[in-house]
Amino acid sequence: MKNSLIQIDFLKTPTDDSTTIAGLKKFWEKVLPIILSREKHFDKIWKSGTDEEIFAELIFCLFTPQSKAIWCWNAVNELAKKNMILYSNEGNIAKIIKKVRFRNNKAKYLVEARKMFTINAKIILKIILKEKLKSLKDAHELRKWLTKNIKGIGYKEAGHFLRNIGIEKNLAILDRHVLKNLKIYDAIKEVPPLLNEKAYLETEKQMQHFSKNTEIPMSHLDMLFWCKNAGGIFK
Repeated sequence: MKNSLIQIDFLKTPTDDSTTIAGLKKFWEKVLPIILSREKHFDKIWKSGTDEEIFAELIFCLFTPQSKAIWCWNAVNELAKKNMILYSNEGNIAKIIKKVRFRNNKAKYLVEARKMFTINAKIILKIILKEKLKSLKDAHELRKWLTKNIKGIGYKEAGHFLRNIGIEKNLAILDRHVLKNLKIYDAIKEVPPLLNEKAYLETEKQMQHFSKNTEIPMSHLDMLFWCKNAGGIFK
């Protein structure tokens, strides 16, 4: 495992309080260079990133539920610097990732994922993902496979992972920022109280419809809402 993973700076951008579609599109035009830069970065990870870097993105997505993204990425980097992602046990990993919520469970998920994608102490995640893509219908099926086979990964985390490694740009990443904004712009009537598989896929369809109507690509909406609410884009 490389000691230095791909670093992503938190990009500060002006926030926008408009609740109109016209205001949203205007803000999109303002932050479009940042969004395109992020997309280029994600594409590069799949094309030229190592298996270890791609596995680090998976671990980041395993860590993110109910935790701040920047804390999770810092935790991944700290594990990498200490060479603990490939070789440490869950107890020692949990001691390092103190700011990640439910750290004991997530340390366990990391170790279980590592076993699944390791042969002779070598991560082969990129190879496995390529093989799965060939055997499955499309990235939607790959997302479903990830949720069924990797403990701790749901539809949001699987879509987030596939976006971050440049495999698929058009899957919804339904975190609180996205759901809040879909409600604000009347893309959905209400935020689902429980995002099970059925509710997630239905909300994703509504988001796709909103994307088509506004002519803002699905691949941009997640990052656009993050820019609007969090003041920047972070993974």
